[in-house]
Amino acid sequence: MTLRRRALIRTFGLTAIGTQLLPLAQTNLSPKSAIANPRRLQVGDTVALINPAAFNYEKEVQPFFKVLDNLGLKVKLGEHFYDRYGYLAGKDADRAADVNAAFADDSVRAIFTGMGGWGCGRILPLLDYNIIRNNPKIIMGFSDITALLLAIYAKTNIITFHGPLGVSTWSPFTVNYVKKVLFEGGSVTMQNSPSVQVQTIGRGTARGKLIGGNLSVIAAMVGSAYLPQWENSILFVEEVGEEVYRIDRMLTQLKLAGILDKISGFIFGQCTKCEAEKPQESLTLPQVLSDHIRPLKIPAWYGSMVGHIREQFTLPIGKQVEIDADSGTIKLLESAVS
Repeated sequence: MTLRRRALIRTFGLTAIGTQLLPLAQTNLSPKSAIANPRRLQVGDTVALINPAAFNYEKEVQPFFKVLDNLGLKVKLGEHFYDRYGYLAGKDADRAADVNAAFADDSVRAIFTGMGGWGCGRILPLLDYNIIRNNPKIIMGFSDITALLLAIYAKTNIITFHGPLGVSTWSPFTVNYVKKVLFEGGSVTMQNSPSVQVQTIGRGTARGKLIGGNLSVIAAMVGSAYLPQWENSILFVEEVGEEVYRIDRMLTQLKLAGILDKISGFIFGQCTKCEAEKPQESLTLPQVLSDHIRPLKIPAWYGSMVGHIREQFTLPIGKQVEIDADSGTIKLLESAVS
């Protein structure tokens, strides 16, 4: 993530044991393999808080401890949570060690991430996917955490969660969806608040497994062994601090890689601070989305409450959902937690 994008994340209040390479890291599980729901959260549970990507200043994450307390949760910091190595939260091996340790720790029920930025891609080959697969747990975050969420789902079939970071603005709207999805479970329907309108790109409804996250992170992972299968999926993406032509370039990359041709539905969340530097010489974002998505003839819309914004949904990656592009709703067809 560029320094400009990191600054934007801070502005929006969203800032947003090393192991050898394992054979499992080279192969993804079949989409027909059993999906593993992590156990739901309950009052009194302990959650691990780790920083697998960029560092954050201690003062940025302090309000999150109050959020956890209000949710009735105890917190256990990763050993290297406050480490710093340039723009990263410590050396790659140490950040990976905190991920592996959190999954292996029987006292930890869920794993939250403090900060996005950049760095998760560097640790994917260092994760112990056998430990992770044998200890299904909630893991949540967004922005650069996209790489971690998609890789874990692809390698283990454990449902992961695109949701707020420790440094996010935990508004009542955001907390409500965290509770509904991670604590209560059930078939939750996610719908924008009345003040946030959706723009339909392709009308209708569709069902499929929900996969997505930050667009630039997904585009950067194309060609790697850490992306899941895209057939019959609902792709959701979001961005921050990218000009329209860059969004065009990234969507083109997904098109050329054959990803867009495999999906059953498409959701573009928010694109925060994505205005063109020279609007008179640029396509608009709706034009770019129309060019790429309308020819697919699938239900699609723009404006979902996903991304680098103050209020956001909690989306389970890998779960079956039904979307309605006319109303802009996402309905979980079953609980994402056990």
